[in-house]
Amino acid sequence: MSTAISAPTTHLAVVGLGYVGLPLAVRAAEAGFLVTGLDTDELRVKRLGAGDSYIEDITGERLIAVLDSGRLRVSTAYADAAGLDVCVITVPTPLRDGVPDLSYVESAGRAVAPLLTPGATVVLESTTYPGTTEEILLPLLEEGSGLRAGPEGFHLGYSPERIDPGNARWDLVNTPKIVSGIDDHALEAVEAFYDRIVTRTVPVSSLRTAELTKLLENTFRHVNIALVNELAMCARPLGVDIWEAVGAAATKPFGFMPFLPGPGVGGHCLPVDPSYLSWQVRRQLKHDVKFVSLANEINEHMPEYVVRRVAEGLRKELGMELAGARVLVLGLAYKRNTGDVRESPAVEVAGLLKERGARVRAVEPYAEPFLLPRDLLCVELTEDEVREADAVVVATDHDVFDYAMVERCASYVFDARNRCGTGTDRL
Repeated sequence: MSTAISAPTTHLAVVGLGYVGLPLAVRAAEAGFLVTGLDTDELRVKRLGAGDSYIEDITGERLIAVLDSGRLRVSTAYADAAGLDVCVITVPTPLRDGVPDLSYVESAGRAVAPLLTPGATVVLESTTYPGTTEEILLPLLEEGSGLRAGPEGFHLGYSPERIDPGNARWDLVNTPKIVSGIDDHALEAVEAFYDRIVTRTVPVSSLRTAELTKLLENTFRHVNIALVNELAMCARPLGVDIWEAVGAAATKPFGFMPFLPGPGVGGHCLPVDPSYLSWQVRRQLKHDVKFVSLANEINEHMPEYVVRRVAEGLRKELGMELAGARVLVLGLAYKRNTGDVRESPAVEVAGLLKERGARVRAVEPYAEPFLLPRDLLCVELTEDEVREADAVVVATDHDVFDYAMVERCASYVFDARNRCGTGTDRL
């Protein structure tokens, strides 16, 4: 039995049409696959069917082009993916009270299993701990399909997503893709599939290695961001500009990689992935990953630190307390130039300011309004808004913000992202 994915009419099902699944579905359709995109959110599917993209990296023009070509269809019904050759699962894997929630993966596995036929390939892309694909997904697929994973049954692989929303340089196509399979036949099938979509695949020896690779990448970032955040809190009392120090260190051509401080970490990876790793290590090895625990503690504390600094700055610069002050928060997404507010520290900063009695307004030009806290008033960034605020907090540094105007018009600025001039109060 051939394991190669060769026919241009290969039928691909993508389960989960978020920041990972939608770019994959669109790119695969552009590469000649017949793609069925599946999502349980009826509103999301309706929007996509109308050519309305909610993902910044996928323009409406690209979406409409593949819809009109007939190579992409979107649905809430798994039956529409009948006859699939490849299925990629890109559903969320959140933490619930510090414990991995794999219910979305399990639901997807149960729904996909009856659609499998001999030679079909299933790939999990959702972030998770080592062992998930074999221990959780594999039994569900075998039970629901009546097939075994192997050369005479279906192929099973894991390929960690590396989507970086808003990154203009590295996208799905040119970012190297880690691929793995439960056996050599599965690895061949998974690699052949992604070779038609990305410019470079990087095969690894096992599913567990691929699963750990994803956690390693983001734990590395998490720990180093925590390091520079802790140094930022120490540098100010020492009379040192942390931003200048990081910039100077970054001139070293070897042995150093710059990470920048900020109001915390957010998104679908950094607040979650390291905790997946530490949870699995504690469960299986009865050992605590101390670096992860310490990084969590530091990064989770940063929104509180920002609010404390704003309160101190108001008291020092304007002689007023935070309670009752009007504060304008710039940016609510977890990273600049995107509307992704998942686990965003900027949202937490705004919430903590409100808890301390501030009258908070926010400017967020990218995020869908229904994703933002309902009790948070969102406004446009205007000179009047800036002048009427007692404090402006740069929480997410979108490029569309007029920072020169903010510096010129604001009574007091706390800049957690180093986008304003040196005369402002910076992290």
